[in-house]
Amino acid sequence: MAFPEPRTQPDRLPQHLLRTVECQQGAVRAVRFNADGNYMLTCGSDKSLKLWSVSRGVLLKMYSGHGYEVLDADGSYDNSQVCSCSADKTVVLWDVGTGQVTRKLRGHAGRVNCIRFNEEATVMLSGSIDGTVRCWDTRSRKMEPIQTLDDAQDGISSLKVVEHELLTGSVDGRVRRYDLRMGQLHVDYVGSPITCVCYSQDGQCTLSSSLDASVRLLDKSTGELLGEYTGHKNKEYKLDCCLSEKDTHVLSCSEDGHVYCWDLVEGSLTLKLPVGKAVVQSLSFHPTEPRLLTAMEGRVQVWGAEQEEADTAE
Repeated sequence: MAFPEPRTQPDRLPQHLLRTVECQQGAVRAVRFNADGNYMLTCGSDKSLKLWSVSRGVLLKMYSGHGYEVLDADGSYDNSQVCSCSADKTVVLWDVGTGQVTRKLRGHAGRVNCIRFNEEATVMLSGSIDGTVRCWDTRSRKMEPIQTLDDAQDGISSLKVVEHELLTGSVDGRVRRYDLRMGQLHVDYVGSPITCVCYSQDGQCTLSSSLDASVRLLDKSTGELLGEYTGHKNKEYKLDCCLSEKDTHVLSCSEDGHVYCWDLVEGSLTLKLPVGKAVVQSLSFHPTEPRLLTAMEGRVQVWGAEQEEADTAE
């Protein structure tokens, strides 16, 4: 006698507000989990970068050294370094422990929109409104980039690095994937200015959001459109999108004060998370748990799949 397959446990989504962090750094331009998800970085319009404990919402360190608003940041795999970029055209490498500037690099001709470490934190990669991606050696004292990628016809809005691959999104409406080991470039044309790009957790797909209020899932190897997710509002602002920790759901910020969450396979809207009344500027999904960070105006909210005991205790 054959028994039916057991039903799988439905994936939990971060829909419970665990805490709100008032960042006190003007408008929060970006929020990012660190590599292990215990800390978060916030970038502010007040020219500062802050490191926080996610579980307690406590400020651990503030980094000040940019001349204008900080637009993006990333933490190294071992939490010893942080890199940031700014509208002042600079890229800065920080020592987490001392809070001091290790390197301050100039080379871009305009505001620097996005920045990431490679996996070993030996290279910082920065994307700018000047249409270039510049690669900086974190161990060298040289002030020039070790490589400059200038294939984009307009500004670089977003980039991600996984192993030897670099994924970029540009205002020219193209998603570019560089195989840095083989020296190859693959281009997928979307048509509308790209606001954010990322890889799926399994590395087989790319996700991109654009100003036509669509989020698209593409097969990395062939460029085939696997899914298109709509319903949110994204016409004016550079907003983040991402995949959940198990690649089961697609999430996107929205200009109507919500985070939209769709089932990856079915494309149906699973959750419309009410964050507030303003534009949800940035989001970041925990690397291994159903936990979400959202940034709106001057605050960050932490969301979980379940209420924490401390939050429910009388």
